[in-house]
Amino acid sequence: MSRIVLKVGGAVAGKAATLALALAQRHEICVVHGAGPQISTELERAGLEVRFVDGRRVTSKEALAVVRDSFAVVNADLCSAIGPLAVPLFGDQIGLEAMRVPELGYVGSPFPSAPPAIEDALAAGRVPVVAPVGVGPLNVNADEAAAALSVGLGADKLLFLTDVPGLLLGGAVASTIRVAEAERLLAAGELGGGIVPKLQAAVAATRGGVDATIGATAVVA
Repeated sequence: MSRIVLKVGGAVAGKAATLALALAQRHEICVVHGAGPQISTELERAGLEVRFVDGRRVTSKEALAVVRDSFAVVNADLCSAIGPLAVPLFGDQIGLEAMRVPELGYVGSPFPSAPPAIEDALAAGRVPVVAPVGVGPLNVNADEAAAALSVGLGADKLLFLTDVPGLLLGGAVASTIRVAEAERLLAAGELGGGIVPKLQAAVAATRGGVDATIGATAVVA
């Protein structure tokens, strides 16, 4: 049975349960979710700064509590939608290690890992649903967390479920992009916004031996 990591953005979390359940019929499936829109809304409500650097959220100590609470809401909603197969997990509680990025505050870059709690859930035919918080705790970009876990778990595929159709190049969605070209675009600063961490994560996963797809765009070696 093949193993798939499904990364779900906060903007499309409501659509993820149906896909996760369909995949779970034929694959081992691990879901990693974000909560971007929800976090921004709650930060604004709390009067805290909303700022990103290259697609990663700058996170103060005060903001970290808001981040965690927002992840908890999305995680609970996703698990409820998936049903009895779902296993709610927080990365910092299951050993998702990350290196802190001081210039971004309480933010971490995750290391490839295979937390036993995820392996146990998959072995039992369950669907682990992971909130991307690193040991610290640290706020971890969900795209990066999904890539790190996909490599660590030896996944066959990493799928990004997003609110965009894929990588837009020249006004059209690219069906494929090679790692070398993706790295060139990223280094040249020709891309912006949320696609940056997604493409970086897809490149990292591909280099780690995992097939990665952002929407309809496959990232290939």
